[in-house]
Amino acid sequence: MQLGLIGLGKMGGNMRERIRRAGHTVIGYDRNPDVSDVKSLAELVEKLDAPRQVWVMVPAGTATQTVVDELGDLLEPGDTVIDGGNSRWTDDEKHAAALAIKGIGFVDAGVSGGVWGLQNGYALMVGGDKEHVDRLQPIFEALKPEGPYGYVHAGRVGAGHFSKMVHNGIEYAMMQAYAEGWELLEKVHSVENVREVFRSWQEGTVIRSWLLDLAVNALDEDEHLEQLRGYAEDSGEGRWTVEAAIDNAVPLPAITASLFARFASRQDDSPQMKMIAALRNQFGGHAVEKKD
Repeated sequence: MQLGLIGLGKMGGNMRERIRRAGHTVIGYDRNPDVSDVKSLAELVEKLDAPRQVWVMVPAGTATQTVVDELGDLLEPGDTVIDGGNSRWTDDEKHAAALAIKGIGFVDAGVSGGVWGLQNGYALMVGGDKEHVDRLQPIFEALKPEGPYGYVHAGRVGAGHFSKMVHNGIEYAMMQAYAEGWELLEKVHSVENVREVFRSWQEGTVIRSWLLDLAVNALDEDEHLEQLRGYAEDSGEGRWTVEAAIDNAVPLPAITASLFARFASRQDDSPQMKMIAALRNQFGGHAVEKKD
């Protein structure tokens, strides 16, 4: 199967490689000519056979809007655009409506896997009409982890990104719990080996998880996280999750508190935020702020 892929950064580049390893043809475009297969979006579209499938993997907001608008002018009826970035679900609805006027399909795909996706596969939460989703099934199969799990057609347009948004909200709360526990263990004098306490939890406990494994990785690299500033960004989905909870009158005290904790990290050198920053760097390659 052929696929056009726009955006070859940390995730997009690895996704291109994983899809190619599954035997599919991927033509990638990126503003960085060193990693791009073509020189322009127009050339990418020209090299694809109809009906075309073009996956957009660029930052949410203006960047995605610009690419979708340009694709709307370049593609033809019967083609399909997939937005695999972290767009807000309300943007998906607008994009789908605008492209539908031109006979172009639209699918939104929430993608989780970070810098480990090439090796482990990507969890995919997909939204869109069944006819468009079914056509893309070979690509989804190539990207997902091996086995029966890791992929879902979550519902209509917007459902994929809404599901990924909630996923990231849960992620916020889980990381915050690990960070709070780590700070408390570091604070008391009786616990002399906090890193090994975390390591001991990796087997046989109810709180074992991949995030816990990554926390141990981070502590192996910097046992007391002394090289990090206690500062953690929020990527947008946490805010959107809280806003959606307000709109739907759903109480989310843990997720909301974890978002506010990140805001607090911008006021001082928070020990908890050192762990949050370390975890975000471990699973997603997100930048961390080092101490001077």
